[in-house]
Amino acid sequence: MWARRFAGSILNSRLATGISQLGRPLIPAAKPISSAFAMPKFSAQQTRGLQNLQPRRRKYKKAQKGRVPVRTGGSTKGNYMAFGDYGLRVKLGLRLSAKTISAIHVMLKRKLKAIKGLRIWLRVFPDIPVSTKGTEIRMGKGKGAFDYWACRVPKDKIIFEVRGPGLNTELAKDAMRQAGFKLGVPTEFVIANDETRQPKKEDLPPTNIPFLQAK
Repeated sequence: MWARRFAGSILNSRLATGISQLGRPLIPAAKPISSAFAMPKFSAQQTRGLQNLQPRRRKYKKAQKGRVPVRTGGSTKGNYMAFGDYGLRVKLGLRLSAKTISAIHVMLKRKLKAIKGLRIWLRVFPDIPVSTKGTEIRMGKGKGAFDYWACRVPKDKIIFEVRGPGLNTELAKDAMRQAGFKLGVPTEFVIANDETRQPKKEDLPPTNIPFLQAK
C-alpha cells in the first residue's frame, strides 16, 4: 500500500515539473523563430557606408586614392550619347560619390515625374571604396576605415541620359541644369543627333595602316 502511494507521489511530481520518466520534457519546447523573419544583424563595419549604389562584391576591401584619368591618347569612350535623347556631360574631371549620384537620380525622377514612360540611364557607377580617418588623428596606425563608394569621371564624359514620350527640350534642359548644380563642376546639356551619337564602326578611321619603313 505504501509502495503504491510512493509511486503515485513520484508520478505527480514529474507531471508537475513536466519531466517524463526518461528525463525528457513532456511538453515540447517552442520552435525558434525562422531566420526569414528574424531581424538581420549587422556589425558596425557593415552598417557604415551602406548605400543603394554599391558593387556586389570586390576582391579587396580598400583601394588607393588614385587620380581622375586624363585622356592623352585621344580616347572618346563615354563621350557620346548611347541610349537617351538628352544627356548631361561634365566639362571637368571629378570624383563622384554614390550619395551624389543617388541624389541626382532622385531629383531627375521628381522633376520629370509628369512624363509617362520616362527612362533614365546612369553611365557611371561607384565601384571604388573611399577610406577616411577622423580629425586630429596622428599619422600612421594603418589606413582609415571604409566610408563611402565613389567613381572617377574623366573630362567630357556623359553621366546621365533621359528619354521619354512627350519630353521636350526645355523641360529636359531645366532638369539637367538643376542636376549640374549638385556636381560642382561645369556641365553641358547634350541633345542626341548625328554629331553626338557614337559613330558607326565603318565611319571610324582605319587603325590597321602599316607604318612606313624608314629608308
